[in-house]
Amino acid sequence: MPSNEPIVLALPKGRILGEVMPLVRGAGIVPEPAFDDQQDRSLQFATNNEALSVIRVRSFDVATFVAFGAAQLGVAGNDVLMEFDFPELYSPLDLNIGHCRLVVAEPAEMVESDDPGRWSHVRVATKYPGITRRHFARRGVQAECIKLNGAMELAPRLGLCRRIVDLVSTGQTLKANGLVEVELIAEISSRLIVNRAALKTRPDEIGALIERFRVAVKDAGNAA
Repeated sequence: MPSNEPIVLALPKGRILGEVMPLVRGAGIVPEPAFDDQQDRSLQFATNNEALSVIRVRSFDVATFVAFGAAQLGVAGNDVLMEFDFPELYSPLDLNIGHCRLVVAEPAEMVESDDPGRWSHVRVATKYPGITRRHFARRGVQAECIKLNGAMELAPRLGLCRRIVDLVSTGQTLKANGLVEVELIAEISSRLIVNRAALKTRPDEIGALIERFRVAVKDAGNAA
Protein backbone atom coordinates (compact mmCIF):
# COMPACT_ATOMS: atom_id res chain seq x y z
CA MET A 1 0.00 0.00 0.00
CA PRO A 2 1.57 3.35 -1.00
CA SER A 3 2.27 5.55 2.02
CA ASN A 4 0.37 8.48 0.48
CA GLU A 5 -2.91 6.55 0.29
CA PRO A 6 -5.40 7.09 3.15
CA ILE A 7 -5.59 4.41 5.80
CA VAL A 8 -9.01 2.77 5.98
CA LEU A 9 -10.63 1.73 9.26
CA ALA A 10 -13.43 -0.85 8.87
CA LEU A 11 -16.23 -0.66 11.44
CA PRO A 12 -19.09 -3.15 11.92
CA LYS A 13 -22.69 -2.15 11.32
CA GLY A 14 -25.31 -2.83 13.97
CA ARG A 15 -25.16 -3.04 17.74
CA ILE A 16 -21.37 -3.03 18.04
CA LEU A 17 -21.07 0.22 16.12
CA GLY A 18 -22.79 2.06 18.96
CA GLU A 19 -20.39 0.53 21.47
CA VAL A 20 -17.23 1.15 19.49
CA MET A 21 -17.80 4.77 18.48
CA PRO A 22 -16.90 6.22 21.91
CA LEU A 23 -13.56 4.43 21.56
CA VAL A 24 -13.12 5.62 17.98
CA ARG A 25 -13.73 9.20 19.07
CA GLY A 26 -11.61 8.62 22.17
CA ALA A 27 -8.79 7.69 19.80
CA GLY A 28 -9.19 11.11 18.15
CA ILE A 29 -11.02 9.88 15.05
CA VAL A 30 -14.11 11.94 14.19
CA PRO A 31 -16.04 10.87 11.07
CA GLU A 32 -17.81 13.43 8.90
CA PRO A 33 -21.38 14.31 10.04
CA ALA A 34 -22.98 12.05 7.41
CA PHE A 35 -21.63 9.05 9.32
CA ASP A 36 -24.19 9.64 12.10
CA ASP A 37 -27.09 10.08 9.69
CA GLN A 38 -29.03 6.79 9.82
CA GLN A 39 -30.68 7.64 6.48
CA ASP A 40 -27.36 8.10 4.69
CA ARG A 41 -26.62 5.07 2.53
CA SER A 42 -22.94 5.86 2.05
CA LEU A 43 -20.46 3.22 3.17
CA GLN A 44 -17.20 5.20 3.25
CA PHE A 45 -16.67 8.42 5.15
CA ALA A 46 -13.96 11.01 5.57
CA THR A 47 -12.69 11.88 9.05
CA ASN A 48 -11.01 14.83 10.75
CA ASN A 49 -7.73 13.24 9.58
CA GLU A 50 -7.39 13.48 5.80
CA ALA A 51 -5.06 10.47 5.89
CA LEU A 52 -7.77 8.26 7.42
CA SER A 53 -11.26 7.23 6.29
CA VAL A 54 -13.79 4.83 7.81
CA ILE A 55 -16.09 2.30 6.21
CA ARG A 56 -19.22 0.61 7.59
CA VAL A 57 -19.68 -3.03 6.60
CA ARG A 58 -21.25 -6.18 8.01
CA SER A 59 -19.38 -7.55 11.01
CA PHE A 60 -18.39 -10.73 9.16
CA ASP A 61 -17.01 -8.65 6.29
CA VAL A 62 -14.73 -6.48 8.44
CA ALA A 63 -12.20 -9.32 8.74
CA THR A 64 -12.28 -9.96 4.99
CA PHE A 65 -11.69 -6.30 4.11
CA VAL A 66 -8.73 -6.12 6.51
CA ALA A 67 -7.26 -9.54 5.65
CA PHE A 68 -7.15 -8.72 1.95
CA GLY A 69 -5.79 -5.20 2.47
CA ALA A 70 -8.83 -3.19 1.35
CA ALA A 71 -8.82 -1.78 4.90
CA GLN A 72 -5.76 -1.62 7.11
CA LEU A 73 -7.50 -1.72 10.49
CA GLY A 74 -10.89 -2.85 11.70
CA VAL A 75 -13.05 -3.92 14.61
CA ALA A 76 -14.30 -7.50 14.73
CA GLY A 77 -15.50 -9.96 17.34
CA ASN A 78 -13.18 -12.85 18.11
CA ASP A 79 -16.02 -15.11 16.92
CA VAL A 80 -15.34 -13.81 13.39
CA LEU A 81 -11.59 -14.21 13.84
CA MET A 82 -12.03 -17.77 15.10
CA GLU A 83 -14.32 -18.68 12.21
CA PHE A 84 -12.11 -17.42 9.41
CA ASP A 85 -8.65 -17.77 11.00
CA PHE A 86 -7.00 -15.42 8.49
CA PRO A 87 -3.19 -15.56 8.92
CA GLU A 88 -3.00 -12.04 7.47
CA LEU A 89 -4.70 -10.59 10.55
CA TYR A 90 -3.04 -9.38 13.74
CA SER A 91 -5.23 -8.69 16.75
CA PRO A 92 -3.25 -6.44 19.13
CA LEU A 93 -6.03 -5.18 21.36
CA ASP A 94 -9.17 -6.40 23.11
CA LEU A 95 -11.52 -3.41 23.07
CA ASN A 96 -13.55 -4.74 26.02
CA ILE A 97 -16.87 -4.22 24.22
CA GLY A 98 -19.40 -6.47 22.49
CA HIS A 99 -19.32 -9.05 25.26
CA CYS A 100 -21.29 -12.22 24.66
CA ARG A 101 -20.64 -15.96 24.45
CA LEU A 102 -20.77 -18.62 21.79
CA VAL A 103 -22.76 -21.61 23.02
CA VAL A 104 -24.39 -24.89 22.09
CA ALA A 105 -28.10 -24.89 22.89
CA GLU A 106 -30.92 -27.41 22.64
CA PRO A 107 -34.63 -27.62 23.54
CA ALA A 108 -35.28 -27.51 27.28
CA GLU A 109 -37.19 -30.79 27.19
CA MET A 110 -34.08 -32.62 25.97
CA VAL A 111 -31.73 -31.43 28.69
CA GLU A 112 -32.71 -33.81 31.50
CA SER A 113 -32.17 -36.97 29.44
CA ASP A 114 -29.31 -35.69 27.28
CA ASP A 115 -25.60 -36.11 28.09
CA PRO A 116 -23.29 -34.06 25.84
CA GLY A 117 -20.42 -36.28 26.95
CA ARG A 118 -22.00 -39.21 25.12
CA TRP A 119 -22.52 -37.50 21.79
CA SER A 120 -20.79 -39.11 18.78
CA HIS A 121 -22.62 -37.26 16.00
CA VAL A 122 -24.58 -34.03 16.11
CA ARG A 123 -26.50 -31.99 13.56
CA VAL A 124 -26.24 -28.30 14.34
CA ALA A 125 -27.64 -25.12 12.81
CA THR A 126 -25.10 -22.31 13.00
CA LYS A 127 -23.53 -19.26 11.45
CA TYR A 128 -20.16 -20.67 12.55
CA PRO A 129 -19.56 -24.04 10.85
CA GLY A 130 -15.77 -23.78 11.14
CA ILE A 131 -15.73 -23.11 14.89
CA THR A 132 -18.46 -25.69 15.45
CA ARG A 133 -16.69 -28.50 13.60
CA ARG A 134 -13.39 -27.78 15.36
CA HIS A 135 -15.07 -27.60 18.76
CA PHE A 136 -16.72 -30.98 18.39
CA ALA A 137 -13.73 -32.58 16.63
CA ARG A 138 -11.61 -31.91 19.73
CA ARG A 139 -14.03 -34.17 21.60
CA GLY A 140 -14.15 -36.80 18.85
CA VAL A 141 -17.69 -35.81 17.87
CA GLN A 142 -18.66 -35.55 14.20
CA ALA A 143 -20.63 -32.35 13.57
CA GLU A 144 -22.97 -31.96 10.61
CA CYS A 145 -23.43 -28.21 10.23
CA ILE A 146 -26.40 -26.53 8.59
CA LYS A 147 -25.36 -22.98 7.71
CA LEU A 148 -27.89 -20.31 8.66
CA ASN A 149 -27.28 -16.58 8.86
CA GLY A 150 -30.13 -15.80 11.26
CA ALA A 151 -33.25 -17.07 13.02
CA MET A 152 -31.17 -19.92 14.42
CA GLU A 153 -33.63 -20.52 17.23
CA LEU A 154 -36.29 -21.66 14.76
CA ALA A 155 -34.26 -24.66 13.60
CA PRO A 156 -35.12 -27.00 16.52
CA ARG A 157 -38.76 -25.85 16.63
CA LEU A 158 -39.29 -26.59 12.92
CA GLY A 159 -37.40 -29.87 12.94
CA LEU A 160 -34.37 -28.75 10.94
CA CYS A 161 -32.06 -30.02 13.69
CA ARG A 162 -32.17 -30.39 17.46
CA ARG A 163 -29.22 -28.19 18.40
CA ILE A 164 -27.80 -24.81 17.49
CA VAL A 165 -24.51 -22.96 17.99
CA ASP A 166 -25.04 -19.23 18.33
CA LEU A 167 -24.02 -16.04 20.11
CA VAL A 168 -25.85 -15.36 23.34
CA SER A 169 -25.86 -12.17 25.37
CA THR A 170 -28.68 -12.18 27.93
CA GLY A 171 -30.13 -15.56 26.99
CA GLN A 172 -33.62 -14.13 26.63
CA THR A 173 -33.97 -15.10 22.96
CA LEU A 174 -33.05 -18.70 23.76
CA LYS A 175 -35.51 -18.78 26.64
CA ALA A 176 -38.31 -17.29 24.52
CA ASN A 177 -37.81 -20.11 22.03
CA GLY A 178 -37.63 -22.91 24.59
CA LEU A 179 -33.86 -23.45 24.30
CA VAL A 180 -31.22 -23.96 26.97
CA GLU A 181 -27.42 -23.56 26.87
CA VAL A 182 -25.66 -26.89 27.28
CA GLU A 183 -22.06 -26.02 26.37
CA LEU A 184 -19.89 -22.91 26.30
CA ILE A 185 -17.59 -22.75 23.28
CA ALA A 186 -15.98 -19.32 23.81
CA GLU A 187 -16.31 -15.96 25.51
CA ILE A 188 -16.56 -13.26 22.86
CA SER A 189 -15.53 -9.61 22.74
CA SER A 190 -14.60 -7.15 19.98
CA ARG A 191 -10.97 -6.71 18.99
CA LEU A 192 -8.95 -4.18 17.05
CA ILE A 193 -7.54 -6.02 14.05
CA VAL A 194 -4.72 -5.00 11.72
CA ASN A 195 -3.46 -6.17 8.34
CA ARG A 196 0.03 -7.58 8.98
CA ALA A 197 1.47 -6.39 5.67
CA ALA A 198 0.17 -2.87 6.23
CA LEU A 199 1.71 -2.81 9.71
CA LYS A 200 5.09 -3.73 8.20
CA THR A 201 4.93 -1.14 5.43
CA ARG A 202 3.42 1.69 7.49
CA PRO A 203 4.50 0.88 11.05
CA ASP A 204 4.60 4.46 12.37
CA GLU A 205 1.11 5.47 11.22
CA ILE A 206 -0.63 2.22 12.11
CA GLY A 207 1.35 1.76 15.30
CA ALA A 208 0.26 5.23 16.42
CA LEU A 209 -3.40 4.38 15.75
CA ILE A 210 -3.10 1.17 17.77
CA GLU A 211 -1.63 3.12 20.65
CA ARG A 212 -4.41 5.72 20.48
CA PHE A 213 -7.00 2.96 20.70
CA ARG A 214 -5.09 1.40 23.59
CA VAL A 215 -5.27 4.69 25.50
CA ALA A 216 -8.99 5.09 24.66
CA VAL A 217 -9.75 1.59 26.01
CA LYS A 218 -7.79 2.34 29.20
CA ASP A 219 -9.57 5.67 29.66
CA ALA A 220 -12.97 4.01 29.14
CA GLY A 221 -12.09 1.39 31.74
CA ASN A 222 -11.03 4.04 34.24
CA ALA A 223 -14.27 5.97 33.66
CA ALA A 224 -16.48 2.90 34.15
